[in-house]
Amino acid sequence: MKQVTNTSWNTFWWIIGSICMPLSIPFIVHKVMSQLRLRKNKDILEGKVVLITGASSGLGEALSHTFYMAGCKVVLAARRKEELERVRTDLLEMHSRIVTHPPVVIPMDVSDLSTLPEKIAQIEETFGHIDILINNAGISVRADVVSMAVDLDVQVMLVNYFGAVAVTKAVLPKMITRKEGRIVCVSSIQGKFSLPHRSAYSASKHALQAFCDSLRAEVAEHNISVLCVSPGYINTALSLNALTASGRAYGVTDENTATGASPERIADDIRRAILSEEKDVTLAPLLPIAVQWLRLLCPSIYFWVMEKRARRMNASN
Repeated sequence: MKQVTNTSWNTFWWIIGSICMPLSIPFIVHKVMSQLRLRKNKDILEGKVVLITGASSGLGEALSHTFYMAGCKVVLAARRKEELERVRTDLLEMHSRIVTHPPVVIPMDVSDLSTLPEKIAQIEETFGHIDILINNAGISVRADVVSMAVDLDVQVMLVNYFGAVAVTKAVLPKMITRKEGRIVCVSSIQGKFSLPHRSAYSASKHALQAFCDSLRAEVAEHNISVLCVSPGYINTALSLNALTASGRAYGVTDENTATGASPERIADDIRRAILSEEKDVTLAPLLPIAVQWLRLLCPSIYFWVMEKRARRMNASN
């Protein structure tokens, strides 16, 4: 009996090994190559012109500090000029020993599509070009599909998707002419799988990822790289400022957001992803990554889990 049990266990581990080994080898090779590229490119950010949208708070503010400390010429863009000025002052006071161009403030509303080419031209007139564009501006929403007016869907898509597309289109001509440039789009793990009451947000982030995949292929011949970043929950005011079905602010920092990763950590991970020449990275804990794979490999179970989640959410409202 003991021999039969041992044989069964050996067979089980042989099967596990046969499945895991082919998957683990490419993963290990990718990690090694990423580390080699990271070491090779560790100093390439110095002096680069970096445009960061949504730079007035949260992840955008953290990105501003990260790239300023890396020696970049940082351009801070967002709607709230007074908050941008605060971030600029913080950069100058907190990193006074950093020798680089003083941060430039550009008030910019990415949902006002017609004004964006002029804003980009203003930046290019100041610096000559933009080396790295980080499309970070975004809004979230907490509302079920039935209760949410279509106008709200349009508003979320306008900021999270069309705004990023319009800014990207505005910077591309100069990048193509120079045969150099990097486009970074901050998506979300919820762009890879959707949750109940997040339809507009997930749809906008999913669209952004699809845009990046097409763009990456098209501009590769011009030596322009495209990175799509999909973070999990980040401890910022995103849920606090999220829109509800009525269009008002959600006004609550939910538990997942409060216990999320620090914006400083995610900002540094994005810096490392750029240096490692990554194309698509997910910056999330194990559970969201497992759900992503569940959606891909066993969608029927994923659908069942999400239905249960939706029922619980509806019952609590």
